[in-house]
Amino acid sequence: MLDHLIKGATVVDGTGAPAYVADVGIRDGRIAVITPPGTVAEEARTSEDATGRALAPGFVDPHTHYDAQLFWDPYATPSLNHGVTTVAGGNCGFTLAPLNPARPEDADYTRRMMAKVEGMSLVALEKGAPWSWHSFGDYLDALEGRIAVNAGFMVGHCALRRYVMGADAVSGSPPSRRQMAEMLALLHAAMDAGAWGFSTTQSSTHSDGDGRPVASRYAGPDELLALGRAVAAHEGTQIEAIVTGCLDRFGDDEIELFVALSAAAGRPLNWNVLTIDAAVPGRVPRQLEASERAREAGGRVVALTMPILTPMNMSLGTYCALNLIPGWGEILGLPVDERIARLRDPAVQAGMLRHADSEEAGVLRRLTDFGRYVIGDTYSAANEGLTGRVVQDIAAERGQDPFRCLVEICAHDRLRTVLWPMPTDNDPASWALRAETWQHQDVLLGGSDAGAHLDRMCGAPYTTRFLGDCLRGRRLVGLEQAVKMLTDDPARLFGLRERGRIQEGWHADLVLFDPERIDAGQATLVHDLPGDSPRLDSRAIGVHAVWVNGVEALRDDAVTGAVPGRVLRSGRDTATVATR
Repeated sequence: MLDHLIKGATVVDGTGAPAYVADVGIRDGRIAVITPPGTVAEEARTSEDATGRALAPGFVDPHTHYDAQLFWDPYATPSLNHGVTTVAGGNCGFTLAPLNPARPEDADYTRRMMAKVEGMSLVALEKGAPWSWHSFGDYLDALEGRIAVNAGFMVGHCALRRYVMGADAVSGSPPSRRQMAEMLALLHAAMDAGAWGFSTTQSSTHSDGDGRPVASRYAGPDELLALGRAVAAHEGTQIEAIVTGCLDRFGDDEIELFVALSAAAGRPLNWNVLTIDAAVPGRVPRQLEASERAREAGGRVVALTMPILTPMNMSLGTYCALNLIPGWGEILGLPVDERIARLRDPAVQAGMLRHADSEEAGVLRRLTDFGRYVIGDTYSAANEGLTGRVVQDIAAERGQDPFRCLVEICAHDRLRTVLWPMPTDNDPASWALRAETWQHQDVLLGGSDAGAHLDRMCGAPYTTRFLGDCLRGRRLVGLEQAVKMLTDDPARLFGLRERGRIQEGWHADLVLFDPERIDAGQATLVHDLPGDSPRLDSRAIGVHAVWVNGVEALRDDAVTGAVPGRVLRSGRDTATVATR
């Protein structure tokens, strides 16, 4: 007997093949039968009519930071709401394990680092996770049996360094021979326990809770390549890396490091994130040069890129991307009263604008057209009526420069004003360039950062928003190809066994949606994290049901309470992916 029968669905199977109408039966967590409508011979405990609805494999998000959130939110919301059934965590070199049992204070260091570098709520990290593990295997075991999505995790370079070197991990001292051996042993143990591989960062934008470069930024090429070679010894593993902090100035050293890491491991390396802007036409070919060179060297380098523009709010009162502009961090890090005084100083403003327009600002220059900012929430009578208005319009009314106008608005709110920068790359030429870039063999859709930067951005809905755009918006990609990009393509990169397609015998990770309505709602601020901390959330539109391992985990945008997800472990749940 079938557990559930989905009748008359338009099956988009994830391979890119034309959609077709069929009945799909689920039994024991697997897709048991796919037949023409009305031809299933077996009875089913439950069934539903899916006429006019599309049935796709569950979406695979290749870049998340749900490492902590899954403990207090086993549903990985809002990703599950938007059809995501498998998430990859442990990215950017940051993981919650391993933790050295001889130094209990390392857990606090890790929490503060994650709060700073990934924008997680420190209170939620402290109250929402048990912090009961030491080894990476302990961490995976702590999640087993309690999550609603499938989840796999890299082991982070920063955690490996901290475990072995303690405070010296951020002192600039290289590891001794003994310490290097211990780091390698830890990495091997993590992959033996099921880690998907190794992640690292040397990005200049990544600092710990004390404002120092994170531990992996002190690693030299020899250390990185030694860790990469360790990955080669384990089945179903790979590498994820963040190397450069200036994405429009990809240097030869960054390219060579990507290539060498992938070649040393004999595994794919994926990096986050390729930004596409027609105003900077040389960026895409320059960054994809790493992929071309990797193929020549026997490796594979894959760039993640988002198929939507993810709104990101800013504030002069809290740490955000504006702090990373050269010359801005020391001003925006001052106490509020002193910060306001400095920001109102015309000479300081002039200096900040010079820095913002400099070559050193790199990709952050995208955020410095202050006239294009939209005012969000305000908190003072002086700013009443400004919510939703564009700064350049307000500045014109007041006869002010846009940046001075923005500073005055924020000062009235004691810098609490929410600011929404309007994207500069929302033009037809940039979208045409995106559609062209998506077809590259080493470009993969993803980079949501779901689970991180919780009150600043909401990238998790990229799946439904992209499908809505493909079906009713710009229509840059057909439905079958769009689904393949969200399902089979990332599943094949990770070597997921029997996931990513609707195929008899494969795991029943499925999403049923209305192609006439599929979309994502506007991101709104909610206070539902441990300690009442805020985050941005976005409801799904047109998603009728999501099954994970054959169990209904979501129905009509509401979680069912079931936790059928699995911790996906390398080797058992992933196979080695050839780099050629």
